[in-house]
Formats: sequence, structure tokens, C-alpha cells
Amino acid sequence: MPDQLDVAIGQFSSKGRKPTNQDFHGACLPGQPLRTTKGIPVGLADGISSSDVSQVASETVVKAFLDDYFCTSEAWSVKHSVYQVLTATNYWLHSMTRQSQYRYDQDKGYVCTFSGIVFKSTTAHLFHIGDTRIYRMRGEKIKLLTSDHRLRVSQDTSYLTRAMGFRDELEIDYQTIAVEQGDVFFLLTDGVYEFADDDCLRQAVAQHAADLDAAAKQIVTHALDHDSDDNVTAQIVRIESVPRQSLDEAFQKLTELPFPPELIPRMEFEGYKVIRELYASSRSHVYLVTDLETEQPFALKTLSVEQQNDPAHLDRFLTEEWIARRLNHANVLKAFPSNRQRHSLYTITEFIEGQTLTQWMIDNPNPNLETVRSIVEQIGKGLQAFHRLEMLHQDLRPENIMIDAQGTAKIIDFGSTWVAGLAERTTPIQRDHALGTVQYMAPEYLLGQSGTSRSDVFSLGVIAYQMLTGRLPYGSKLARARTRSAQNKLNYETAMDVEREIPVWIDGALKKAVQINPNRRYEEPSEFVYDLRHPRKEFLRDGQPLLLRDPAAYWKRVALTLLFLLITVCFAWIITG
Repeated sequence: MPDQLDVAIGQFSSKGRKPTNQDFHGACLPGQPLRTTKGIPVGLADGISSSDVSQVASETVVKAFLDDYFCTSEAWSVKHSVYQVLTATNYWLHSMTRQSQYRYDQDKGYVCTFSGIVFKSTTAHLFHIGDTRIYRMRGEKIKLLTSDHRLRVSQDTSYLTRAMGFRDELEIDYQTIAVEQGDVFFLLTDGVYEFADDDCLRQAVAQHAADLDAAAKQIVTHALDHDSDDNVTAQIVRIESVPRQSLDEAFQKLTELPFPPELIPRMEFEGYKVIRELYASSRSHVYLVTDLETEQPFALKTLSVEQQNDPAHLDRFLTEEWIARRLNHANVLKAFPSNRQRHSLYTITEFIEGQTLTQWMIDNPNPNLETVRSIVEQIGKGLQAFHRLEMLHQDLRPENIMIDAQGTAKIIDFGSTWVAGLAERTTPIQRDHALGTVQYMAPEYLLGQSGTSRSDVFSLGVIAYQMLTGRLPYGSKLARARTRSAQNKLNYETAMDVEREIPVWIDGALKKAVQINPNRRYEEPSEFVYDLRHPRKEFLRDGQPLLLRDPAAYWKRVALTLLFLLITVCFAWIITG
């Protein structure tokens, strides 16, 4: 059975009885690996008849959708990628209208409707704004998948409520549906679907199964023959195959290259000389090697023997280098492309001459606040690089952070990293969403929930707390709290004690970063890093006496207390007198 998505596409457009065709349509059938990582986009835009420049908007939107989509990161999800493209295009169209003679009459500006689909793996991602439509035919049953953004005042009068370029902010419908082999999708403008019923669509596909362009033309011709007076465009997409693999097939594909032999010092291996082993665990082994041609040092990583028969571990191992190649940041481990052909399974990255943060904390048990801030800031910047590409590290801990000879902090080990774009792949390999170390793992992972950027913030907060105090914010209790009620009973242990001079507002920032409830945490590392240098009023207030943080409230309490005492004394005097 085919192991990749394949579709057949048919398209036809006509200006009909109008002088200009304001519709624009297109599709892109990329080869591998883009078909797997980005998918197949199909788009249709319809200009509005009140505008003389609407065809410019239609062409701009569809071309941006088809071209700029492939310029977005492969790590991004389909939704995020398309939203970025359409949002930028919408802003450009709206700006063009505002700068033109049509700025006081938007119905004559750069406006159009749009419907698009990105087919990726076994999923169709639908994007829709306006009154173009998307239908799906499965078997003989045809279903409308979109809703018209149109307000009907009467039988003959209606107005668009949403369109591309209509406003500076874009509001677009998005949904996903699973696709099956044999599914047929129709993208139609209103000039077609108002005059072509379901039977017309079925007959066209049945009569021209081998030529979907002819089927699309038949649908358009039918609409014109039934008095359609608008531009008419039809697109047809038939799902020829969807990726389906058994676990054995997937594993066999992963292991097309053999595992390397046992590496020992002074051994020459595929153009490298092994110097020494840097690190060994139950998951992997890392060696210091030098390139025999350039003598440049690298870190070579191999999968441990214990994990070589585990498809999930092997999948994560091979994904690590894919991730490293897409991250280009001073505070993230860098992957180096190798020009020579590989004959074994291994990865090559930069060699960081330094020590792990774990060892650094042992060597520096009482670091000053500025040093801690500097390291946390660097780690935070590295995490931001992950988050910008819709990645979550998920295993941020001192052992996965290197400090080099110049004091630069670098995030390493991407074996647990979650990537939105890769999560959309279809694979029989089961992935564990909670792969981190429990002492630094966000509480939601322990409940079996998926993570967000706030989950990485929690890990960063724990690291910052540990660097300043030498302990963990919840001790060992968090690792044992595997229910929501148990987690809600946990209490944050303040970082302020007699041995360390930690400002109250720093403790407030730490407390917010490691909140049990993710909605109460910082959303991004940059917010946490900022608060480590800039005191927040709310954090200052929490640690100050009431007299200092709210004098009015303090004296009100004093007055109420004195009044209560006076009433008590008077009452006692009356009774005894």
C-alpha cells in the first residue's frame, strides 16, 4: 500500500457573462519531503462584483497561500503556517484599500472571499472566509463543510460579513477532518453552487473519473447553461491514497542504515577519529570525535544498544538532528551538515567544551544573583527559539544545559522535543508526551495532559529556583502528586531564607514561574526573564508590611480595632455601672 499522500486534481474557471474573471484558483503538488512535512495546498478566491480591483485581491491571496506557505517553517503546524500567511496578506490588502481612492468605500477595494485546503498526511485542514464553499463527497453522499459569511436582507439582497482585506484583523474559519481514500472535495464559487446541485457534481466525477479537469469544466458549463451570470470556478480534489504503514514497515524504514559498531578511543569511524566518550546513558552514547580532514572537533551521538529495537526511541533519535538543523541560536546546540555519505546511524553536532549546569551548580553552590540571572536569561532565549518554531523542549533540566568556557549556556538533547509540524504526521509509532525528568517536569505532564510553552517555563523556573536556593520549590512532593487534588495541596516553599539575600520580588517571579496551575504561570520565558530584572509592584506588595504597601488600609484597620475596643469598654462599663 502507498506510504504517502496522493491526490488527483481538476480545475476550470470562466469569466462567464462578465467582462472580467475576478476568480483565481490554484494548487501545488510538491515532491518529497515537502509533501510529508508541509502537505498539498489547494486554494480558491472569488472577487466581489462591486470592486474593479477585486481580481488583484483574489490573485494575491491564492498565490500567497500556495507560495508563501512553503516558506514557513516545517516545524510549524499547518494552522499556524497558513494563519501567518493569510494574516500578512489580509493586512496588505487592507492597507492597499486604505491608501487608494476606495478608502471610504471598502466594497470597491482590494477585497475577496477565500477557501483553501491543505491536505497533510491523513487530514484535511480547511480555511474559509466569505461565501466560496467546500464540499466533500464520500461514496454518494455530499456534505457542505463551510458556512457562508453572508447576511441576507431579502431574497434578492445580501451582504458579505467577512472577506479577505475587509478589515485589518482577520477572522477566518478553521477545521480539520480525516480523509479516506476515494474522498472527493469540491471548491466552488457562488456562481457555480447556486446553479449546480449534488447530482451535477456526482455525474461530473462519475463521467470523467480519469480526467478531473473535464469534470470541473462540466460542472462550470452546467452552471452557465442554467443562467449563472457570475464568474464560475470549480476545483475537484480526489484522494487517491493516504499514508498507511504497519509498525514493522515504519521500523524497517527507520533502520535502513545499520547501527554503528562499539566506538573506542583512537578508532577511526566514517571519516572521524574517536577521542573519548563524553556521556553515556540508557538512551544514548556521546563521543568526542575529530574530523580526519579538518581536525575540527564534533560530538557524535549513537543510540544505546538497549534502545536499538525500540521504534519510538529510534524515531526520537533521528528527529533530534532534524530539530537541531532548524534551530539557529547561540543558546541552542548546533547541528553540522556532513558532506560525506553516512553508512551508519549516528548524529553529528557541535562540540561544547565546558560542563553541564548540574556540575556548574556543584562547583558554584552560592552563585550571586547577577550570575544566576545571566544564565537563566540565556536559557530563556534558547527556549524562545524553540517556541517560535512551535516546539516544546519538554526535558529542560540542568543535565541538558551546557555552560562553555566563555560562560555561554546552551540547551542540548532534543530527544523529548515536541514539534507541532511533526505531530501532524501519520505514524504507527507511539510517542510519549511526558518524557522529561519528574523533578523538573511541569505538573500537567504528570496528569497525562499535553504541554504548552508554559510547561517549559515551569522547568526554567525550577532551575532558577534551584540555582538560588540549592533545593526544589516543592521538594520531592511534586513527583509523588499524580492527581489534581494532590497537586492542589502542594505549597510553594519561599526562596527567601536566612542564608540567602534574595529580594522579595525575585521570589515573587519564581513563585509565578512554578505555579501548579499553568494558567497562572508566565506564558513565555521572556516574561519571566524580564521580571527577574524589573520588580513588579504586585511582588513588592506581597512581601511588605501592610503599613508600607497600603497605609490607608493599615490606619483603617487600626481605627476599626480601636473602635471595637472602645465599644467593648463602654459596654463593660454600662453592665458594671
